[in-house]
Amino acid sequence: MAYRICRTFEIENGHALAKHPGKCRFPHGHSRRVEVVLVADGLDAHDMVCDFSRIKEALKDFVDSWDHALCLNTDDPQFSAFKNAYGERVVGFEHRDPTSEVMARMIFDELGRRLTGAGPGVRVERVRVTETSSTWAEYSE
Repeated sequence: MAYRICRTFEIENGHALAKHPGKCRFPHGHSRRVEVVLVADGLDAHDMVCDFSRIKEALKDFVDSWDHALCLNTDDPQFSAFKNAYGERVVGFEHRDPTSEVMARMIFDELGRRLTGAGPGVRVERVRVTETSSTWAEYSE
């Protein structure tokens, strides 16, 4: 049996999907919910999988960098103009569209790196990024 815990973050985020054939290629925004699930076969000395505050600290700056930011494919023809106009609030995704699927994978990988040594057998099980009230994308290994 395994233990699972979930920590949720909420951000306001804009993106444009340069590769999309429809309206999503234009800048638009979402109220995103990011759920990260950790799993472990046992508990630590405090009878926890991982302290929730440790998850928050591990991801805070990474997730905050996308909050109230515009995420764009670096190949988007308008990337440079937006980056020059808004600086750090424009986040470039190298040669790929900032889809919810791509975001979920990036958060999964980043959290895995940042939680090294979190406890016995603690690992990221999945990351879900909600885009609208009826859509989400999830990444797991």
